[in-house]
Amino acid sequence: MIHYRKDTDHIATLILDMTGRAGNLLNHQIVAAFAPVIEHLKQEKAAGKLNGVIITSAKQDFLESGDLDYLYQLQDPAKAFEAAQQLKQFLRDLEVPGVPVAAAINGDALGTGFELTLACHYRIAVADSKLRLGHPEVKIGLIPSGGAIIRLMWLLGIERAYPLLLEGRRYSPQEALKVGLIDELAENREEMLARAKAWLLKNHDVARPWDDPNGSIPGGTAADPNLGHRIRLLTARLSAHTNDLYPAKRAIIDLLAEGSKLDFATAYRLDSRYYAKVATDPVTKNMISTYWFDKQAVRGGVGRPKGFGKFRARKVGIIGAGMMGSGIAFLCLRNGLQVVLKDVSQPIADRGKEYVSAKISEYIERGTFQPEEREQLLERVTATNQNELFRDCDIVVEAVFENKSVKTKVTREAEERLDEYSVFATNTLSIPITELGKESIRPANYVGLHFFSPAEKTAVVEVVAGAATSEETVARAFDFATSIRKLPIVVKDSWGFFAARVQNTYILEGITMLREGYSAALIENMGRQAGMKTGPLAMADELGLKLVLRYEQQAAEHYGQRYKQHPAVPALTLLRDEVERTGKSKRMGFYDYEPDGTSRLWAGLTEHFPVTKDDYDRERMKDRFLFAQVIEAGWCLQEGVIEHIEAANLASVYGWGFPGYTGGVMRYLYSYGKEAFVARCGELRERYGQRFTVPRYLKNLEPDRLTP
Repeated sequence: MIHYRKDTDHIATLILDMTGRAGNLLNHQIVAAFAPVIEHLKQEKAAGKLNGVIITSAKQDFLESGDLDYLYQLQDPAKAFEAAQQLKQFLRDLEVPGVPVAAAINGDALGTGFELTLACHYRIAVADSKLRLGHPEVKIGLIPSGGAIIRLMWLLGIERAYPLLLEGRRYSPQEALKVGLIDELAENREEMLARAKAWLLKNHDVARPWDDPNGSIPGGTAADPNLGHRIRLLTARLSAHTNDLYPAKRAIIDLLAEGSKLDFATAYRLDSRYYAKVATDPVTKNMISTYWFDKQAVRGGVGRPKGFGKFRARKVGIIGAGMMGSGIAFLCLRNGLQVVLKDVSQPIADRGKEYVSAKISEYIERGTFQPEEREQLLERVTATNQNELFRDCDIVVEAVFENKSVKTKVTREAEERLDEYSVFATNTLSIPITELGKESIRPANYVGLHFFSPAEKTAVVEVVAGAATSEETVARAFDFATSIRKLPIVVKDSWGFFAARVQNTYILEGITMLREGYSAALIENMGRQAGMKTGPLAMADELGLKLVLRYEQQAAEHYGQRYKQHPAVPALTLLRDEVERTGKSKRMGFYDYEPDGTSRLWAGLTEHFPVTKDDYDRERMKDRFLFAQVIEAGWCLQEGVIEHIEAANLASVYGWGFPGYTGGVMRYLYSYGKEAFVARCGELRERYGQRFTVPRYLKNLEPDRLTP
């Protein structure tokens, strides 16, 4: 569990090596194993036989985070508080034995794992750009449990610690050094251990700043008028951005403010109280369910056809050097693949490579890449206007604009150069894969890969099988997506696939409200207050009104006589055909768009859609927005457009911005309560029509299907 070694300079090295596990996990077992070790260290110090301690790992990772299975089931705040206190006591025992302790970080140290390093007096890491450090807990609705918020406040100050904790980023060692999370880098393990020892031999009497009677928090405390004012501004900005729907994010700024005015011991205990409240909050359960358990399920193969070996692409062809194609190219480069980036002319292809180069510069500035990696990365991308260079590609991704004849032409030209095993993927928004596949030379190898914009940032990708697409091709597309760190969501080739179809209901509901006499500003604000990332009218402009209408026309074709026209359609038709305001790409839609990127609601909206509502029901408006999406997701599950609840949740929160605090479209049903949801839908249907009819799938769904 923990190997103890001591050299002739009285430097003890503790090597973490949990038996029966691929990695080390900070749980009760390792805490229990540390107890006698710490007691022995104290005895060695008292006997004058100890000059310092190095903590490192025998595993590939340094130390993993805590036990989320246990935490998800935890409902009692008192138990959560006690668990946090026990971890805090262990970390305090480690940092106050009277000897300096250095963390020699040879692998990933995240969450609770990184808390152990913060309890050490010095942190040195191997300069491996693939290694990740930090506190990503807020990404799953949590805050650190071992006092990291208080320690980082004392080490960095409130204004530097706050963004590190709020963003929840996983830092490379180079980035971590830049922001102050670690103290030093080493080229390899041997150098790291040597430097750790050298530091220990030079620093015999060390104390944490919070244990120094003269110590102070860098930059001051919230009691300082100027800093207090800036903290209030940060809090207001957070509330405006999140509508206070994310307890963990609010807890971070509140704890920093309150904890800065207290002594360390009191702030340390206050930290446990905040943790207990956040850990047992229903929002946290929702987020852990989706952002951890559902994500692990999809990464583990949910939706991937069985019986096919792992597909490992080495070289990827990309057709279209616009922002989407260039973004996909950057993703492939970032994950070790070779890329052929092709467009109709060499200058256009070169501009795509320039975009990739700019992204590399951005990541070098952040510290994710190192300057010396630039040329190595760029050497792996070839910009061209020649299809011949696709000959040895394992997969080709087409990312040209949404036109069937253009897609068919570039597909045929590329496929003629590919061998019989290569996969051809189209990034289409609305054209059926089956329809496009009919023009393919090898339709069994033809598949849809729908990337969301921007490709290099959005976490999910839809894998769409046409009627002729083989299961092996679907499996290969799935594997390719995971190899570039995407979450592949396998969906049926139906109108709008899954994401756009469900997203459209939110847009259409907002436009319907506009027709009903609600003001556009109110509609946009209510959408954001419901937790959506963007208002429905802004989202309509982003997508383009022609495409929003195309999805509705495809629904009409799909359902035939059963189709009932959505009440938003007349408004969309008016803007598209009569007023000729079709969206952001034309800089005219529900909003006016300036060349500098700013936008404002079009002043002429009230001429066509007079505001007649002088009163409104806030909760009903928010319910309409969210319920419309949950219901449509239910229809998709019932019709087999998507088959897995985990995938539906991830596609919704990552794909189009369904509120993350809910855990996704299906997790929302669980937290709202199925019976209450069905009853509320009955009220909405009576008032607004059959679009609020609950699908049989949702009515019959057992609650345990919605939980990990």
